[in-house]
Amino acid sequence: MDKTLAILKPDCVARRLCGQALAFIESHGFKILALKMIRLERREAEAFYAIHTGKPFFADLINFMTSGPCVPLVLQKESAVDAFRQVIGATDPARADEGTLRRLLAENVQRNIVHGSDSAENAKKEIAFFFPTVEIIT
Repeated sequence: MDKTLAILKPDCVARRLCGQALAFIESHGFKILALKMIRLERREAEAFYAIHTGKPFFADLINFMTSGPCVPLVLQKESAVDAFRQVIGATDPARADEGTLRRLLAENVQRNIVHGSDSAENAKKEIAFFFPTVEIIT
Protein backbone atom coordinates (compact mmCIF):
# COMPACT_ATOMS: atom_id res chain seq x y z
CA MET A 1 0.00 0.00 0.00
CA ASP A 2 1.20 3.48 -0.84
CA LYS A 3 1.01 6.68 1.17
CA THR A 4 0.29 10.29 0.31
CA LEU A 5 0.00 13.54 2.21
CA ALA A 6 -3.17 15.59 2.29
CA ILE A 7 -3.71 18.93 3.98
CA LEU A 8 -7.14 20.25 4.82
CA LYS A 9 -6.37 23.91 4.26
CA PRO A 10 -7.34 26.90 6.43
CA ASP A 11 -10.53 27.52 4.42
CA CYS A 12 -11.68 23.96 5.08
CA VAL A 13 -11.08 24.40 8.82
CA ALA A 14 -12.66 27.89 8.96
CA ARG A 15 -15.77 26.72 7.12
CA ARG A 16 -16.06 23.70 9.46
CA LEU A 17 -15.83 21.22 6.63
CA CYS A 18 -13.14 18.93 8.08
CA GLY A 19 -15.55 16.19 9.14
CA GLN A 20 -17.28 16.20 5.78
CA ALA A 21 -13.94 16.18 3.92
CA LEU A 22 -12.57 13.34 6.06
CA ALA A 23 -15.73 11.28 5.58
CA PHE A 24 -15.50 11.87 1.81
CA ILE A 25 -11.84 10.78 1.78
CA GLU A 26 -12.54 7.65 3.82
CA SER A 27 -15.56 6.80 1.67
CA HIS A 28 -13.17 6.57 -1.28
CA GLY A 29 -11.15 3.81 0.38
CA PHE A 30 -8.34 5.80 1.99
CA LYS A 31 -7.08 4.76 5.41
CA ILE A 32 -5.97 7.63 7.68
CA LEU A 33 -2.60 6.76 9.24
CA ALA A 34 -1.89 10.11 10.92
CA LEU A 35 -3.74 13.38 11.46
CA LYS A 36 -3.20 16.57 13.46
CA MET A 37 -4.27 20.19 13.51
CA ILE A 38 -1.51 22.78 13.29
CA ARG A 39 -0.98 26.41 12.42
CA LEU A 40 1.89 26.93 10.01
CA GLU A 41 4.37 29.69 10.75
CA ARG A 42 5.48 31.75 7.76
CA ARG A 43 8.92 30.11 7.58
CA GLU A 44 7.33 26.65 7.68
CA ALA A 45 4.89 27.47 4.88
CA GLU A 46 7.70 28.98 2.81
CA ALA A 47 9.79 25.85 3.32
CA PHE A 48 6.92 23.51 2.47
CA TYR A 49 5.98 25.43 -0.69
CA ALA A 50 9.59 26.30 -1.67
CA ILE A 51 9.02 24.74 -5.11
CA HIS A 52 6.73 27.71 -5.88
CA THR A 53 9.17 30.43 -4.74
CA GLY A 54 9.24 33.26 -7.27
CA LYS A 55 5.90 32.37 -8.87
CA PRO A 56 3.28 35.13 -8.99
CA PHE A 57 0.96 33.35 -6.55
CA PHE A 58 3.64 32.48 -3.95
CA ALA A 59 3.01 35.37 -1.53
CA ASP A 60 -0.76 34.84 -1.63
CA LEU A 61 -0.30 31.11 -1.07
CA ILE A 62 1.91 31.69 1.97
CA ASN A 63 -0.47 34.29 3.40
CA PHE A 64 -3.39 31.91 2.91
CA MET A 65 -1.66 28.86 4.41
CA THR A 66 -0.65 30.86 7.49
CA SER A 67 -4.06 32.52 7.92
CA GLY A 68 -5.45 29.83 10.22
CA PRO A 69 -5.10 26.23 11.31
CA CYS A 70 -4.85 23.38 8.83
CA VAL A 71 -5.02 19.61 9.14
CA PRO A 72 -2.22 17.57 7.56
CA LEU A 73 -2.88 13.85 7.28
CA VAL A 74 -1.19 10.75 5.94
CA LEU A 75 -3.39 8.57 3.76
CA GLN A 76 -2.86 5.00 2.60
CA LYS A 77 -4.30 3.23 -0.41
CA GLU A 78 -3.09 1.40 -3.49
CA SER A 79 -1.58 4.04 -5.84
CA ALA A 80 -2.39 6.61 -3.14
CA VAL A 81 -0.96 9.69 -4.86
CA ASP A 82 -2.79 9.21 -8.15
CA ALA A 83 -5.96 7.98 -6.47
CA PHE A 84 -6.09 11.00 -4.16
CA ARG A 85 -5.44 13.46 -6.99
CA GLN A 86 -8.44 11.96 -8.82
CA VAL A 87 -10.65 12.13 -5.72
CA ILE A 88 -9.86 15.80 -5.00
CA GLY A 89 -10.13 17.01 -8.59
CA ALA A 90 -8.48 19.91 -10.41
CA THR A 91 -7.00 22.82 -8.46
CA ASP A 92 -9.68 25.09 -9.87
CA PRO A 93 -12.98 23.71 -8.56
CA ALA A 94 -14.81 25.14 -11.57
CA ARG A 95 -12.72 22.77 -13.72
CA ALA A 96 -12.84 19.81 -11.35
CA ASP A 97 -14.86 16.77 -12.34
CA GLU A 98 -18.32 16.32 -10.86
CA GLY A 99 -18.23 14.39 -7.62
CA THR A 100 -14.69 15.40 -6.66
CA LEU A 101 -13.95 16.97 -3.29
CA ARG A 102 -12.99 20.36 -4.72
CA ARG A 103 -16.01 20.48 -7.02
CA LEU A 104 -18.27 19.75 -4.05
CA LEU A 105 -16.73 21.99 -1.38
CA ALA A 106 -14.11 24.43 -2.69
CA GLU A 107 -14.82 28.11 -3.35
CA ASN A 108 -12.16 29.00 -5.93
CA VAL A 109 -8.69 28.19 -7.24
CA GLN A 110 -6.93 29.60 -4.15
CA ARG A 111 -9.48 28.55 -1.54
CA ASN A 112 -9.66 24.98 -2.78
CA ILE A 113 -9.80 23.30 0.68
CA VAL A 114 -7.19 20.59 0.17
CA HIS A 115 -3.60 19.89 -0.81
CA GLY A 116 -2.52 16.54 -2.22
CA SER A 117 1.00 15.35 -3.01
CA ASP A 118 1.73 15.38 -6.74
CA SER A 119 4.19 12.46 -6.88
CA ALA A 120 5.29 9.50 -4.77
CA GLU A 121 8.68 11.17 -4.27
CA ASN A 122 7.08 14.41 -3.06
CA ALA A 123 4.64 12.45 -0.87
CA LYS A 124 7.58 10.96 1.06
CA LYS A 125 9.16 14.39 1.55
CA GLU A 126 5.87 16.05 2.48
CA ILE A 127 4.92 13.33 4.95
CA ALA A 128 8.33 13.65 6.62
CA PHE A 129 7.85 17.43 6.80
CA PHE A 130 4.79 17.08 9.03
CA PHE A 131 5.09 13.65 10.69
CA PRO A 132 7.95 11.85 12.39
CA THR A 133 7.74 8.13 11.63
CA VAL A 134 6.63 7.41 15.21
CA GLU A 135 3.40 9.40 14.62
CA ILE A 136 2.29 7.30 11.66
CA ILE A 137 0.11 4.32 12.60
CA THR A 138 0.46 1.41 10.19
